[in-house]
Amino acid sequence: MKPLKEFTIPFVGLKEGKHHFDFNIDNKFFEYFEYEDFNSSNLKVDVEFVKKSTLLELHFEVSGTVNVNCDVTNEPYDQSLQNEFDLVVKFGDEYNDENIDILIISHGEYEISIQQYVYELIVLAMPTKRIHPGIEDGTLDSDILERLEELSPKEKDIKEDQEETDPRWNTLKKLLTDK
Repeated sequence: MKPLKEFTIPFVGLKEGKHHFDFNIDNKFFEYFEYEDFNSSNLKVDVEFVKKSTLLELHFEVSGTVNVNCDVTNEPYDQSLQNEFDLVVKFGDEYNDENIDILIISHGEYEISIQQYVYELIVLAMPTKRIHPGIEDGTLDSDILERLEELSPKEKDIKEDQEETDPRWNTLKKLLTDK
């Protein structure tokens, strides 16, 4: 995968110490990764880059909103995101990214591409189940929600199922609790 130029940090010309990089992320960034779960996105990524004599430290922070579809009703809504990640870059004989928090690059490298780390930071900040805030507080009016309510089992149906239990099973259940 060809690196995006704006997410490549040429560290060879930087002085030792702290440096800040800011990135604004929209859907063009996710098109590059062929990730189509977001309807739109408005994210800001702050990278604090600390250059030391033997290693590099990066601290990523992402904040903003993405517009996604609800998993229950398929209604679009804005999901706020916030996440952070620390990465240590060391120099070694060959490239190695097996450890999550440590990246080893060869001694001859003069720049580092952070696009994959930014992408993973954003995607992993998403909740596993996306639920429209209107569902939780009851303000969302949707045909799908009304249909789900109609099809959900009622308390009366649940009680009838419990009453239809054969009484012989109740005697057996007592054996389990009489230990």
